[in-house]
Amino acid sequence: MFGKILIANRGEIACRVMKTARRMGIRTVAVYSDADRDALHVRMADEAVHIGPAAASDSYLVIEKIIAACKQTGAEAAHPGYGFLSEREAFANALSAAGIAFIGPNARAIAAMGDKIESKKFANAARVSTVPGHLGVIEDAAAAIRVADEIGYPVMIKASAGGGGKGMRVAHSREDVAEGFARAKSEAKSSFGDDRVFVEKFIVDPRHVEIQLLGDKHGNVVYLHERECSIQRRNQKVLEEAPSPLLDAATRKKMGEQAVALAKAVNYDSAGTVEFVAGQDRSFFFLEMNTRLQVEHPVTEMITGIDLVEEMIRVATGEKLRFAQDDIALNGWAVESRVYAEDPTRNFLPSIGRLVKYRPPAEGKVGAASVRNDTGVEEGGEISIHYDPMIAKLVTHAPSRIEAIDAHAAALDRFVIDGIRHNIPFLSTLMSQERWRSGDLSTSYIADAFPGGFSIPKPRGEVALALAAVALDIDNRLNGRKRSISGQMAGWTRVGFARERIVDLDGARFAARIESASEGTLRAVFDIAGEARAVDIAADWAPGDALWDGAIDGARVVVQVRPALNGARLSHAGAAALARVYTKREAELAALMLAKKAADTSKALLCPMPGLVRSIAVVVGQEVKAGEPLAVVEAMKMENVLRAERDATVKAIMAREGDSLAVDAVIMEFG
Repeated sequence: MFGKILIANRGEIACRVMKTARRMGIRTVAVYSDADRDALHVRMADEAVHIGPAAASDSYLVIEKIIAACKQTGAEAAHPGYGFLSEREAFANALSAAGIAFIGPNARAIAAMGDKIESKKFANAARVSTVPGHLGVIEDAAAAIRVADEIGYPVMIKASAGGGGKGMRVAHSREDVAEGFARAKSEAKSSFGDDRVFVEKFIVDPRHVEIQLLGDKHGNVVYLHERECSIQRRNQKVLEEAPSPLLDAATRKKMGEQAVALAKAVNYDSAGTVEFVAGQDRSFFFLEMNTRLQVEHPVTEMITGIDLVEEMIRVATGEKLRFAQDDIALNGWAVESRVYAEDPTRNFLPSIGRLVKYRPPAEGKVGAASVRNDTGVEEGGEISIHYDPMIAKLVTHAPSRIEAIDAHAAALDRFVIDGIRHNIPFLSTLMSQERWRSGDLSTSYIADAFPGGFSIPKPRGEVALALAAVALDIDNRLNGRKRSISGQMAGWTRVGFARERIVDLDGARFAARIESASEGTLRAVFDIAGEARAVDIAADWAPGDALWDGAIDGARVVVQVRPALNGARLSHAGAAALARVYTKREAELAALMLAKKAADTSKALLCPMPGLVRSIAVVVGQEVKAGEPLAVVEAMKMENVLRAERDATVKAIMAREGDSLAVDAVIMEFG
C-alpha cells in the first residue's frame, strides 16, 4: 500500500479523496493555485505545494508542475479526481515515466475510451450500439454545418476531451451550429486544453443512465449497478440517483454486461463509467466512457457499501478486486443533489463571493435514512470566479426512493448558505414536484418543468400555514424578550401585547389569535378562508438562530430564518416569504405605505453575473435586432452569450474585452 499520495485536484473531490486516504492510513499531498491558498483541501492535507496562478491552464492543468510536486514531497502515486487532468493520457504516461503510480486506468484505456471521438470509433468496431454522428474532428464552423445537415437536426456539438457539461451545445439550426461551434471550441480549450469537437445526433426526450465499473490489473471487471442522471441543465447534471427508476432487472443486467464487455476489450483497470442514452422504452445506446471517478459516485457507494476511492487506490497498487459480480448488493435508494453557487432566478448564472454562513445538515443516520455531504468549502471561505461553481454534493440514502427523496427535502431545509446566491431553493422545489417523485424523467425535465425560468415559489397551502405559524411564534418570543429587558423604570405598568395578530407573508395576510403561550409552546387559532384552524406550535428557537426547528401540530418542521426590517425572511420546502406580524392597527397603517419602485434598467445591458468580458460584438451607433448577440461574458469556465432583448441602437459601450465586471455592472446603453 502507498505511504503517501498526491491529489492532483482541488475543492470537493480533493477533500473526498483525502478522507478515504486518511482512513486507510495514507498521508496526502495537496496542490493549490494562488486562488486556493486558503482553501479547505489545502488545510486537510498533510502537505501542500503551490503550483501557480489562479487560471487552471497555469496551475492544475500543467503536468510538469504536478510531477514536480510529487517528486518534491515523495508522493508515490497521484489521484486525479475528476476534471482537469483526470482523462489525459499524457498525464498517466508522464507519471509512469517519473516512476509515480497513477490512481486511475492505464494510459492505453484512457486513449481508447477517454477521448470521445476515439471511444465511439472503438465502440463501433466492437459492435456496440452508438448514437448516430460524425466521428471525425470538425475543423471549422462551415464543416460543422455540413455535418449537421447530413445527420439532421437537432445535433449535439461536443468537446472531444470534455466532461461536466463544458464544451457542449445543442443546435437546432445552421445558425445555432455556427455559434455553438465557436463557443464549444473556446470552452473546451480553456477547460481541458484541447479544442477538438465533434457532432452527433441529439436524441429528443432521452434519459441519461450510466453504469459504474471497477476493474483490476488482472483482467477482472465488475459493474456496480446504474445511476440515473437525467435531471440536467445546460448538459450539467443537477440531480442523480441510484438505482434508476427506469430499469428493470433484465435491462440492468444487459446494460451492465455490455459495459463490462467494452471495458474488458480495453483492459480497463480502475473505476470508470459507461454512459448510455436511454429511451423511455428502455432501449439504450452507448454514449461515451468516462475513464475517471464521476462526480455522482457517492450514490453508488451508498447503495453498494463500496468505497470507490479505496478500490481505485487498491487496484493501483496491483491488488485484485475483493469481490465478484454476484457479491455486489443493491441496497435501498440514494439521491444526490449538486449545490451550486448560482442564481436560479437569473437563469442559473454563476455567483461568487464569501460564504458568510455555511452550515450544512448534520451527516449520519436520521431515522431510517442517512445523510452525507461531500464538500470542499467552509464558512468564511470564498467562491472563486476561476473554477466550477459547485459548493457541495448532498446525498441521502433510505430503504425506498420516496423515503430518500423526503429525507433529501428535509436535509435541504437544514442547509444554510448566506453571502452568495445558490440553488437550494430550486433543489427544494424539485423535491416536491410530482413528476420527479413519480420517476417520469428525461434530460429535458428542467426545461419542461420551468419553461419561463425559475422563480422562488410563494408559500401556499400547508407550507403557507407553517410559515405563518413560525412567524407568529418568532414574534411572540421577541415580544417576550422585550418584556425581560433589564433596567426598566420603576413605577410604570408594562403594556400588554395584543392577542389578535395579522401575519403578512409578502402581502398574503392571515388573521390569528393567540390562545395560550408558555415556555417553548404556543397555541394559536388562524382564520383560513373563513374557517378557524387551531395550531399547536413548539420549538426552542432563540433570536439569531438560522433554523427554526420544531413541531407544528406534532409534525416536524424546519424553517430557515433570516432577519429583515420589522420581520424575518422565512424559507421552507423551496418556498420563501418576507414575514411580518402586526397588530390590527399596525396592519391598517402598513397597507398605506408606498412600495419602493425598482430603477428602470430597460435601456441598458447589465452584466448578469460577476465575470470576464471575452468579447463585445457591437459598436456605438449600431442598430441591433432582438436576439442578436451583444457580448460574451465568461464565468466559472462557462461562456455566456448576452443578447438584445428587443430592437435598439447602441448608444454607449462602458466595458471592454478583458474587463472583470461585477454583477449588474453596465456593459452598454441603448438609445
